[in-house]
Amino acid sequence: MEPLKTLRSKVAPILQNAIDTDIIFPARFLLLMDRVGLGKHAFADWRSADFPLDSAPWKGASVLVVGENFGTGSSREQAVWCLADLGVRCVIGRSFGEIFFSNCFKSGVLPIRLTAEEIAPVEAAAKAGEEIEIDVAAQEIRLPSGAVIGFDLDAHRKRMLLEGLDDIGLVLEDHSEEIAAFEKARPRWLELSRERLATLTGSGA
Repeated sequence: MEPLKTLRSKVAPILQNAIDTDIIFPARFLLLMDRVGLGKHAFADWRSADFPLDSAPWKGASVLVVGENFGTGSSREQAVWCLADLGVRCVIGRSFGEIFFSNCFKSGVLPIRLTAEEIAPVEAAAKAGEEIEIDVAAQEIRLPSGAVIGFDLDAHRKRMLLEGLDDIGLVLEDHSEEIAAFEKARPRWLELSRERLATLTGSGA
């Protein structure tokens, strides 16, 4: 994954509440398994010349600000994949579907939970077509007004974003020596397993 350290972008406002994963990525596209190109199907039933992701000044925005309970419903990973394919790296909302929230980090997308009071100036900046800056290391959203909003991010997920690592990448990064040792010893382990099997079955007699 591409590391996410700082991000400066306009913010596309999609502020309806209870947008579930079937709205984000309709079920009729689930047979498409390649992540590349899924972005064109994001919000397929809502897309129009007036939809924020397709209209000025938000077209190409890397940040979304969304309503409550965004990404609820089915656990489909494609709901995150299609946003990532569009270039979305951050989604700011008051609440998210639990599985959607977790899936975001696995695809290099930062979901930020804010209170109603905290998110109000972000929504205002989005509607005005203004850019904001997100600093992952500092865990801060910086608004054009100079206001700074902090956000929570646990250390494990923060590292995933900063270093561009998914779960498999983390294992390879942290346990490379153990994996190499296991792979080096594996031929002998296989040989011993065959010997043991032959003993048990009597085929080696």
